[in-house]
Amino acid sequence: MSGNEIAVGEAGRRRGAAGRDLPLARPRRSRPVRQIVGATILLPAVAFVVVLTLALVYSAVMPPSTLMLGRWLTLQPVSRDAVSLSEIAPALPQAVIASEDQRFCLDHGVDLGAIREVVEDEDSPSRGASTIAMQTVKNVFLWPGRSYIRKAVEIPLALALDTLWGKRRMMEIYLNVAEWGDGIYGAQAASRHWFNKDASRLTRGEAALLAAVLPNPITRSAGRPSPGVRRRAAQIQAMMGQIEGLTGCVRR
Repeated sequence: MSGNEIAVGEAGRRRGAAGRDLPLARPRRSRPVRQIVGATILLPAVAFVVVLTLALVYSAVMPPSTLMLGRWLTLQPVSRDAVSLSEIAPALPQAVIASEDQRFCLDHGVDLGAIREVVEDEDSPSRGASTIAMQTVKNVFLWPGRSYIRKAVEIPLALALDTLWGKRRMMEIYLNVAEWGDGIYGAQAASRHWFNKDASRLTRGEAALLAAVLPNPITRSAGRPSPGVRRRAAQIQAMMGQIEGLTGCVRR
């Protein structure tokens, strides 16, 4: 082959290569976008690990509530003396179950039927369906106020911690973090503040009064009950006699 033919062939190959469409380069994702995507995936995982670790610790150590933490951070006084469930009169968990969650010993932390009724009831969307487990989870791990985001986190946590802690421990934590007045947390502090006695000596009537103020312990008083609180306490005390068979999971 002559030199001219070789040159012509090389030129043709160059034209052919130049004429082929080269593959389009993929646009490179910017670093900020990758960081945002990574954080979106990582943060829930970190939060899950933190909550799980705290839940395991709280199986043996009495936790504070988020409201208590908020008061400490703002240098406001907090009254709380943690006690075991065996140091609380049986009338109080019975009154709380009668008032707040009569299926406490039967459900698994969430009353799906009640939640379904609330979702389907367009005439009364504000009616609550929180179980004692859900209220405990909210008090210990989440924030006050109503929101769908909080509820979406609260429900699976209540299911998980109901299994992890068990019913007696769930009730024990609930009765030690519930708010019973401005800066008054837990059954022992509430009993001493309102009735000048330990929680172990609460009567059925006093336990019913404490349960009656739980929905709004800032505006309602167990020690100086309004007529409305007295009526509610009387209703709770009547219910206590009717649900004794539903409280076996918290008995000593």
